[in-house]
Amino acid sequence: MSEHKFPYEWTLKDASFTKDKGKVFSVFSCGGGSTMGYKLAGFDVIGNCEIDPKMNEVYVANHNPKHTFKDKKDLPQELFDLDILDGSPPCSSFSMAGNREKDWGKKKVFKEGQAEQVLDTLFFDFIDLAKRLQPKVVVAENVKGLMLGEAKKYLGRVRNELESAGYYVKVFLLNASRMGVPQRRERVFVIGLRKDIAEPFLDQENMFEQNFRLDLDFSEKAIAFKEILCKCNCDRDSLTEANRVHWGVADHKGASYNTPNGSRQGFFRRLKPDLIIPTMTANCKVNFAVDHEKSQINNCEIVKGGTYPNDYDFLDNKIDYLIGMSVPPIMTAQIASRIWEQWLSKMKPNKQSRANEGRGI
Repeated sequence: MSEHKFPYEWTLKDASFTKDKGKVFSVFSCGGGSTMGYKLAGFDVIGNCEIDPKMNEVYVANHNPKHTFKDKKDLPQELFDLDILDGSPPCSSFSMAGNREKDWGKKKVFKEGQAEQVLDTLFFDFIDLAKRLQPKVVVAENVKGLMLGEAKKYLGRVRNELESAGYYVKVFLLNASRMGVPQRRERVFVIGLRKDIAEPFLDQENMFEQNFRLDLDFSEKAIAFKEILCKCNCDRDSLTEANRVHWGVADHKGASYNTPNGSRQGFFRRLKPDLIIPTMTANCKVNFAVDHEKSQINNCEIVKGGTYPNDYDFLDNKIDYLIGMSVPPIMTAQIASRIWEQWLSKMKPNKQSRANEGRGI
């Protein structure tokens, strides 16, 4: 028996997607990482919403969704009978690698060419959709920085708004390396369970409040970098000149290096075979180096580290960018499996839907 619930190395052609656990719709779906997780867990992902045209092109090419759109007021009736509404609102405003508070409330232009947007309001757009669709369960993913510093007040607003939309809410900080993912990626998951179906799953948290119980403790065996090292002679690019010059100052935890005038030039890590890969970023192809080979990490290793299928079609997109921006599929699969096992599988049929009730469709 495998020591991992879901294998981190897999292919679409050999995967079995049962689609018998319930319906999911994914918002801010990126290239499809979370969608593949739900599929691995047996859910039927009936569609997506993604504003980035290049990411949506990849999504459609690999998932062929029944419904896909950027923005649509007249939503199909099927979306009003969802088991899970999934979403990963853009998170750069809260990332510890970004400007954080300096960027809050500011409009930003995406490099892909979309219109200006204030990123830190998009979470509330997601909640507005949940309020309209009233899925049984809401799952929203974001960066760890959402739980730190001034961002905790923002997270409190998110909780309050989702509770006002009719949900019991909890916030979980999960580490992908404990969930069968070969990278130490920490992410926040805001999970809501609709109040009118929650009674069988509630505990008394304190004298005044009830909330749901959901076991999301994972303790799968850690996967060291040596286990995903490429053994098929894939091309491995040489280090950049800057990384060669600064090789001695970086270790597995990483180091930044500066130009002669003191400004930050870049950041890279030397990956040790016996350690777990740190969070894979959108630039890890350049910034991650294989220690014993003094060369860059290659696409084969990036795909396995991100738990994407080996035969995924990335079209003409940079693989590290897409994977660095995505939720690892197996991370989502683990959460989705627990939601099915502990909640959805135990719900009575007559409690499963309030579709169309007062929705005017």
